[in-house]
Amino acid sequence: MTYVYEIVLEHAFTFLSAEYAALFRLSCATAFQHPTWLDRLYGRLAPALGAEPLVITVRDRANGKLAMVLPLVRRRRGTMRVIEFADLRVSDYAAPVCDATTFEAILRDKSACEALRKLIKPYDLLRIRKLGEAALPLERLFGTRPRSPLGMSAHAVKLYGPYAEWRNDSIDPSYRKELDKKQRQLSRKGDVRFEVVRDPKAIKAAFQATRHYRESRFEDDLLQKELYFEFYLETALQGTNSGFSRTYVLSVDGRPIAVVWGLAFRNQFLILMGGFDLTSFKNQSIGALTFGEIARDCIERGDVALDFTIGDESYKSLFGAKPSTMWMISAAGSPLGSLVNIVASRMPGTLKLAKDIVNRKTSGSTALAGRT
Repeated sequence: MTYVYEIVLEHAFTFLSAEYAALFRLSCATAFQHPTWLDRLYGRLAPALGAEPLVITVRDRANGKLAMVLPLVRRRRGTMRVIEFADLRVSDYAAPVCDATTFEAILRDKSACEALRKLIKPYDLLRIRKLGEAALPLERLFGTRPRSPLGMSAHAVKLYGPYAEWRNDSIDPSYRKELDKKQRQLSRKGDVRFEVVRDPKAIKAAFQATRHYRESRFEDDLLQKELYFEFYLETALQGTNSGFSRTYVLSVDGRPIAVVWGLAFRNQFLILMGGFDLTSFKNQSIGALTFGEIARDCIERGDVALDFTIGDESYKSLFGAKPSTMWMISAAGSPLGSLVNIVASRMPGTLKLAKDIVNRKTSGSTALAGRT
């Protein structure tokens, strides 16, 4: 028998390497498998959260060329050993770093699939969430049951120019009229400016403002935790020069009143977080005005989509964003994992409850708005 692929567990894989950059560039992966993102996730978040890196590499035996990377982690959930995608509650989309043709070739190499499944053991539960509708079929790779709905959607809207035409097509006339009125109201408050900030000091100030504006709005907001704040800020600073990150700021008389930060990837902009001064500008709809200006800027840059990412907040539909189903796969590796899987499958949305049964305790949510 000819073995085509070599499967290796690399705990210290270098995501900023040239070989990973080349693989990523030709892959079907998402912004959340970008070299900068995973370098910071494994470098800063994983050690602090006690998540064991579980990076699976697949190489062509003939030439050693990197064919696929699976960025996973192993975590303890009470008494459970859980294998997850490299998410750590900051990523919205999971995907193998591989192109579709190579992925199918790996699936045909039964020995490679068996080696991969053996390599990630032992575990009680394999759980991979946040798979998009077009995500490569990881269920076939891991030999799990078919994917099941995650219980929430991602939302995105196509972009095209000119902006005025897109706006007329995507936003309801009555809401456009309302936004125009709010824009006039805001203009009377002072010198209004909307921009993408690139200076490190300006980015830091924008993130500090975002943190402040979110503090009283979201319970247990991740941005209030120093570990996560530094992760997001470092990613923003590192990604700005390469064009991977954008920090949008709406200011009045030089003071930031609205900040939206996200990732720019393959002519799409993914909105990850925002902070708005709703104390001083509660009647001016500054969040909606900011999203409108972001759409304008993206269109002028030639972007083809504005992705509001995961979460079913109603405001997304106001800008023409359409929902797409998110999926998950899971498999048990022990009787304990089977128990959790049974509870979760019979009562959708209760995976956390099942884990609490095992853990014998309940932990508070730390999700950012739109993060889960």
